[in-house]
Amino acid sequence: MRRRAMVMGLPAAALAGKVAPPMQRGLAPRTFVFPRDHGAHAELRTEWWYLTGHGVNQDRLFGFQVTFFRSRVDATQALESRFAARQLVFAHAAVTDVRDGKLLHDQRIAREGFDIAAASQDDTRIHVRDWSLIRDSGSYRARMNASGFSLSLNCAITQPVLLQGRAGLSRKGPAAEQASYYYSQPQLDVAGTLSLGNQPFTVAGKAWLDHEWSEALLHPMAVGWDWIGMNLDDGSALTAFRLRRADGSTLWSGGSFRARGGSSRNFADGEVGFEAQRLWTSPMSRARYPVQWQVGTPVDMYTVKALVDDQELDSRASTGAIYWEGLSDLFDSAGRKVGRGYLEMTGYTQRLRL
Repeated sequence: MRRRAMVMGLPAAALAGKVAPPMQRGLAPRTFVFPRDHGAHAELRTEWWYLTGHGVNQDRLFGFQVTFFRSRVDATQALESRFAARQLVFAHAAVTDVRDGKLLHDQRIAREGFDIAAASQDDTRIHVRDWSLIRDSGSYRARMNASGFSLSLNCAITQPVLLQGRAGLSRKGPAAEQASYYYSQPQLDVAGTLSLGNQPFTVAGKAWLDHEWSEALLHPMAVGWDWIGMNLDDGSALTAFRLRRADGSTLWSGGSFRARGGSSRNFADGEVGFEAQRLWTSPMSRARYPVQWQVGTPVDMYTVKALVDDQELDSRASTGAIYWEGLSDLFDSAGRKVGRGYLEMTGYTQRLRL
């Protein structure tokens, strides 16, 4: 879902005046064409590139998130002025310092154009000011000089694209319009530099990238979602998610598992279950997040444990929401640690608005 924090509570209406509710339409199956589909799809309302992972420096472990969002502003599409804000680009960056139990995060927002922000339609080349994510020569390069931290990471592609759902069309609810085009790039090899203040750390690790685009229309009863993207130590990749009602029950679920050898299985609605095992209350928002889950899939019954409880991000200055996104470990049904990745939880402070 990411991935993973969709464009939540966008301020587009404030920028462009009142906007009429969009016409709901289902997404048709499509054949993905690369590198074109690594780029932006401006004809659809919402899109994001979501890079999460970890890096190790000797005995220090860090998590990181690099996210770029694109949002189409419907009210300005027919305007001829070059100053019209037709597309908005948002960016989030975060670092989890596991040893010190701290999360650092920052955010940016700009309208596309004038070389301030852009999302290429040819390949993954997206930036907001000096923050960027670029796919080039078999890797993704992330550069973020943020408040209190910076990232300069190269994430090498080691496996083929993983199409989520039915050949890349991922359902997010019972109606046809509740869907997205969605693929992942798991098992990225990370190398680069992560800095906290003026202290640089050379890091190596693993990352996961999600690219998803849609009209972003959630079911009326959905308040948010829970999602995991996990790189397993044996080279496999696990995705699991659920859309959640206000009472905490599951409205829709899905995911996938791809074994190291390349064989994959997509999970149908009802085949994935999320059961909270430990709760943490945020001192900032007062939201109660499950920071340990039991996640049942057709492959195994897994346990997901956050490595730091407080990995809550306040993005009200950009995408308008508060959400939890954090580095977590994965354990199999025998209690063995088998992987590491990211857990995302949205809609715990208020209903997610897209």
